[in-house]
Amino acid sequence: MRISGFGLYSYDLPFTEPLNLKGVTLHGREGLLLRLTGDDGSEGWGEAAPLPGFSRETLDEAADQLLKASEAMSETGRSSSGNSPAIFRSTTAPSVRFAVELATLHLESARRGFSMPELLYPGAGDQLWLSGLLSGSPDEALAGARRMKEAGYRAVKLKVGGRPVEEDARLVRRLRGALGDGVSLRLDANRAWSFEEAMEFAISTTDLSYEYIEEPLADAALLADLVREFDVPVALDESLAGMEAEDLEAHRYATAVVLKPTLLGGISRTLRMAEEACHLGMTPVMSSAYESGVGTRGLISLSAAIGEAPAGLDTYRRMAADVLTPPLDLSVPRIDVRAALGVARKVNPDLLEIVAEL
Repeated sequence: MRISGFGLYSYDLPFTEPLNLKGVTLHGREGLLLRLTGDDGSEGWGEAAPLPGFSRETLDEAADQLLKASEAMSETGRSSSGNSPAIFRSTTAPSVRFAVELATLHLESARRGFSMPELLYPGAGDQLWLSGLLSGSPDEALAGARRMKEAGYRAVKLKVGGRPVEEDARLVRRLRGALGDGVSLRLDANRAWSFEEAMEFAISTTDLSYEYIEEPLADAALLADLVREFDVPVALDESLAGMEAEDLEAHRYATAVVLKPTLLGGISRTLRMAEEACHLGMTPVMSSAYESGVGTRGLISLSAAIGEAPAGLDTYRRMAADVLTPPLDLSVPRIDVRAALGVARKVNPDLLEIVAEL
């Protein structure tokens, strides 16, 4: 099958409540959807949604690159097989790579009648565990943790670094008690702490067990020192941006890597990173960057292909509306991948603005 046309569309979806990321308050999510059309009429959808404060590229830059990439694919009539188009250059933005690879994979899935996880990895799992995301005040986070434990979640995540260190430590202690030993607790500091603040947190929680802290330090170059001196389990997230899979060798101190294809640079790079992480004894954890249902559908596929660690896709529930109809159901701790991806979902044109069609 050859690619015979494309469409590029923008969306602006509201959040259920305002979201603060690195000092910027977002009331919704803006992004781009790429539609590739095969000469047999099949369609494949991808998503480019640069995340403010985290992505290097802007939405306008992503749109410009997607137009050029799509025009090149249309002019050459490129086959949809494979998920690493040769049109990519070293300057191609990460979110653009994800959009093109996901649209290509989705198109190939429609053509061949295989699910996206099966195309990525023949042994992909049928069941996917999800990690819950705690938010709100300490009392709200505690109530959420109790609900998630009762619902059967295996892992939950709490954002730290937005309160004084002693308050974060106190909340983590309360959460650890409420969750019990059967639920893993993940922490995410988004590089909020100095080395001294991270040291204070490590000392005050030395008797507590948690799976890891994502990016605790403002100066990521000191992560190895933090692990060595205080035996703190850390996960890499922002540090992975611009990194190649072979670069992980220099970060063996990390317990886990949090993989966000929108920020890493697409499906193929994410798979290589996950493979190398496993080789080094690190746990690869799929996570979202507040994508819409189109991007999240791809993250489900990658999660099923990569491994058994609960995936951090709970950000999807922050969307008050979605471009997919019906929307994905990620309200439970475990989903049936085949059932979730097998539902006939359509992209709602009423929520899109046309950027270009060819």
